[in-house]
Amino acid sequence: MTRDMTLSQATLGTDGLLRKALLVLGGSAFIAIAAQISVPMFPVPMTLQMLAILLVGFAYGSKLGAATVLAYLAEGLMGLPVFANAMNGAAFAGPTAGFLIGFVAVAYVAGLAAERGVAKGFVGTAVAAIFASALVYIPGVIWPMAVASSFGIEGGWVGIGWDKIWAWFMGPFLIGDTVKALIAALIVSGAWKVLRKA
Repeated sequence: MTRDMTLSQATLGTDGLLRKALLVLGGSAFIAIAAQISVPMFPVPMTLQMLAILLVGFAYGSKLGAATVLAYLAEGLMGLPVFANAMNGAAFAGPTAGFLIGFVAVAYVAGLAAERGVAKGFVGTAVAAIFASALVYIPGVIWPMAVASSFGIEGGWVGIGWDKIWAWFMGPFLIGDTVKALIAALIVSGAWKVLRKA
């Protein structure tokens, strides 16, 4: 296995438009299902959406992983209830729109780490997963602080200060995102161990 091979390439091969289309369709369905699963956790329950996005990125690589998340977002925009709590494209007018957009960067960076050979062992994969997960907070925070109002969106969450951004959009989710990053690292590094033994 070459250093820049992803899990999907190692198991399914590298050629074929149909294969890629099926991976995108299957990956977007996987993310949609994971978004509906809520796990009790302190201080807020966590969905498994970010875990699924990390796994898709690590397994598919940067371009196919990002394309899969874009397909997932397009499904929501078309009205399918694929986002957390069975939300659809209406979520793009809500406080979490920035996070939805940030998911593309998460999958891309996780995929890039896989392609560069960083995401094969637990430690490298965990570091890459934590870094990729942190990227979601950039558009996630910029959206309610500054961007939503420029689109004419109004609400109690638009244009709020840093203290509320931390309390509502960041602090409660950091533990859950770290746990999901570590779980992704366990799954990905475990899959590579199995493939090496096969």
